[in-house]
Order: sequence, then structure tokens, then C-alpha cells
Amino acid sequence: MVIGPNPPARLDKALAGEIPEEAAISRSRLARLIAEGAVAGPAGPVADLKARVAEGEVYTITLQPAREARARPEAIALDIVWEDDDLIVIDKPAGLVVHPAPGAPDGTLVNALLHHCGDNLSGVGGEKRPGIVHRIDKDTSGLLVVAKSDRAHHGLARQFEAHTVHRHYQALVHGVPSAADPRLRGLRGVGFETGGILRIASQLARHPTDRQRQAVLFEGGRHAVTRAQVLEGFAGAVARVDCWLETGRTHQIRVHMAYAGHGLVGDPTYGGKRRVSARTLGAAAAEAVAAFPRQALHAATLGFTHPLSGEDLRFTSPLPADFAQLLALLRQGAGAD
Repeated sequence: MVIGPNPPARLDKALAGEIPEEAAISRSRLARLIAEGAVAGPAGPVADLKARVAEGEVYTITLQPAREARARPEAIALDIVWEDDDLIVIDKPAGLVVHPAPGAPDGTLVNALLHHCGDNLSGVGGEKRPGIVHRIDKDTSGLLVVAKSDRAHHGLARQFEAHTVHRHYQALVHGVPSAADPRLRGLRGVGFETGGILRIASQLARHPTDRQRQAVLFEGGRHAVTRAQVLEGFAGAVARVDCWLETGRTHQIRVHMAYAGHGLVGDPTYGGKRRVSARTLGAAAAEAVAAFPRQALHAATLGFTHPLSGEDLRFTSPLPADFAQLLALLRQGAGAD
């Protein structure tokens, strides 16, 4: 490629501006390629990201065939909602980890996708692996889109960065959020929009003493905005809410709803040990709320623009059996407000 007029001073920035979009080479991958000696200029290979460039200079990037993935393929059943050559949409069950990690090196969605996709993975970041552009927690169920190619990976990542992906979650929370609640109206970062929509805005970062948790901050951390609307209330004790994300941070809905005093039913990390009254909800519903084994959170709707075809795609997932059964008991015991 030829360096155009008025290039940035640094090699990595100059090349990033000249690489064709269809090449789908991210800034981080470009940095690795430069460090590995895969970029050559007028005087040969260049390994310095900050090397100076000049207009008219010609640079060549040598791409090796995609490496085999480090995770191993595993024959794990998948509920596939949509698939083409570039992406796949999965309805993930609760209990399935998305990506291998020290505590879960195998048995993950990535392992399952490596087995399912096989040679259809064209390579993401130089490795034959699925491109994870967003995650949902192990014990959250619902919809997830994964890239099968570098082009799709970058196109989806741009949409997530621009907050244009449509993501709605169904949740069961303790209490019923209300615009009439003076406690909520006085809570920093919390407000209500037209239609009684609860809006929570804060910074999120790792908890200073518990590294497994996120904490609400108002300085530092990463900006996070969650909106929630009550769909059903059950005797003031539990509510079914529709939550949607303007941003997508770790545990965002769980930590924001807990901060607002409406932690998710079954959430062992943020939900607290709140008890509900059998007199209020009925014995069966109260017992089921107390015994629910995971956070009652389901990624129910996912919408985005196909990064290659430009088609608008929208997917919905029905409530999983455990969530639906608990909801039915709440309706029978307390009725819906």
C-alpha cells in the first residue's frame, strides 16, 4: 500500500488509515504484525510501531494462514437461531460459559463453536476461532451473536461500540421500581424518563475488595447506562422488567438494578438474601423465588445490521423453562398488578 498525503507521524497510525476496510485488520492485530516483522517498507521489515513514514512510501503486509485455535473443539449441543458464512446467532442456555478462562478451560460456547463450525471459520485476529463481540454471564440465558470471519467481527464490533445493537433482557427483580418512590428519585445517577422508564447512569469498575464483582462509581471506571421498564408487578414484592443496554459492561444490569435497590431474583452476587412473604405471594411462589438457582435474567431480543449484507436482523428468544415456571407461580400466587 502507498502512504497518502499528510500521513500521521507513526507507522501504525499511518498504515491503519491506508488499509482497505475489506481487509478487516484491527489496530491491535496490525500492531502484532509489525512486531512480528510482517510489515516491510522501502528499507525492509519494520518492527517499530512509532517509525516515521513519508508520503509516497510503499509498505507491504504479509499475512500468514490463520493458525489453529488454542481451545479444543468439543461436541456440545447448540441451539442455533441463525447462521451464514460470516456469523452465527446462538440461544445460550443458563450454565454455559461463553469463553474459556482459568476457572473454565473447556466446556464453553467457544469450544462448542469450534466443533460446530470446523473449517468454516475463516480466522479472527489471525487464528481460526469464533469472534466474541459480546458476552452474557454463565448463568444468564439467551441470545448471542458470534462472528465467523474477520470482516464480520469488525463490522459487529463497530456496531457495539456505536451502541446501535438492540438488546433487551427480561428480568425478575425484588420490589417494583416506581417513579413515585422518593428513595429512587433521590439516588445519584437514577432518574425516570417518559413512560415511567427507569434510567441508571454511572461508571462501573471492579470492586476494590472483591475482584469477582463490579461496583458503581461516579469517577473513574467505564461509563454505563441501563434502562428498565416494569412489565408486571406482583404484590409489590417482585417485578418482571424489560431491561435494555445503552452500553455493555460486565454484570451491568445486575449491578445497576442492585444499586437501585431492586436486585435480581436468584442473583448470588448482587441480589442479596431478600426474602419474600408467603402471605403476599403465596407459599409456592415464595418458595420458588427463594430457591431460584441463578440470576433471573434472559437475553430475550437481539437486533443488529448484518455487517456484510446490510440486512437488518432481529431475533427473539422465549423465556427458558425455569424462568417461565417461576413467572407462572408468581401470577398464580399474587396475580399481576
